Amino acid sequence: MLPEDPPLPTEPLLPTEPLLPTDLLGEWTLRRTVDDRLAGVTGFVTGTTTLTLTTPDEVRWDEAGTMRFGDSVTPVSRTLVVRRGPLGDWTVHFADGRVFHDWVWGAPVEHACAPDDYTGVLAGDARRWTVRWEAHGPAKDHRLDSVLERRPVTAD
Repeated sequence: MLPEDPPLPTEPLLPTEPLLPTDLLGEWTLRRTVDDRLAGVTGFVTGTTTLTLTTPDEVRWDEAGTMRFGDSVTPVSRTLVVRRGPLGDWTVHFADGRVFHDWVWGAPVEHACAPDDYTGVLAGDARRWTVRWEAHGPAKDHRLDSVLERRPVTAD
């Protein structure tokens, strides 16, 4: 039997100041709640997120963990890439290069993925931040709440 996951906050953290992906480099503990309102089920992801500077204009975002829906437990992972454009703005891309969304701190961002629409918000500070997505479409009504907390640095 797996231990109960702690509840996530119901509202994202308020931004203290706009952060760039380069402000969030390092390892993070990831806790995500996936609320599938159409199916009436809630799942949890626990794991780690690592943001790594790969070039001065690119940050690699790796997530790995375990998703639990009821008795079903599945390993999950994904890689995103955050790139700085020529005007200094940052954009989040899927691993295959497709654009996911603009990097905007504390304000809504959108990702159209026909027939579904996603609206997200990144907020928080350099020790604890949140990513919230609402997904709506003909067969979707999801809310995904992620909380990322900086992992303590350990001495070797």
